[in-house]
Amino acid sequence: MGKYQKTNDFNEIVFGRRTVKVYDPEVKISHEEMTEILEEATRAPSSINLQPWRFLIIESDEGKEKLSPLVTYNQKQIKTAAAVIAVFMDMKHIENMERILNKEVELGYKPADIRDLQLNTVKPGYTSMSESELRQFNTLDTGLVSMQLMLVARAHGYDTNAIGGYDRSRINDVFGLDKERYPTVMLITIGKGAREGHRSYRLPVDEVATWV
Repeated sequence: MGKYQKTNDFNEIVFGRRTVKVYDPEVKISHEEMTEILEEATRAPSSINLQPWRFLIIESDEGKEKLSPLVTYNQKQIKTAAAVIAVFMDMKHIENMERILNKEVELGYKPADIRDLQLNTVKPGYTSMSESELRQFNTLDTGLVSMQLMLVARAHGYDTNAIGGYDRSRINDVFGLDKERYPTVMLITIGKGAREGHRSYRLPVDEVATWV
């Protein structure tokens, strides 16, 4: 159990989520609880369950100092958050397919013949995809896990903010990650808001949804 009481209250998780600009710098998140948050977040769906997401947890002062020059408009968030979770996609995640499928057979989640069918039909299709096609799939999947991570964090009593405005051309080099294999997706700050984030307006459903 973390410092804050977890909740299963749907309204609190969904409607209570706010974009936070300043965090309480005294609030830290233990590695144990951060692991729990990530485990729950990675229950998000992904194409053929290949889970292309990869996370870099930036929590130390040294890590934040390295990140800070790459972020233009969110310095207070970076400095005061308990951590910044940098989300990347693994362009070679197909390498894990056989291991994932074998484990699913071992656990009784699917029969061996379905595993063999997927390896013989789906895997060749993935390996023949163009980089742009693969990136499309991975962008969708990493977006799903990122949103789920923010909702899970809220359930744990923490606040978050997604950041897309940072130097995407340099972050891999700064943190020593292969930029061809691990393209950057977004940054997510996490911590306890020093004050409640502002409410924001949403367009009505009848303007954004169509029934046919």
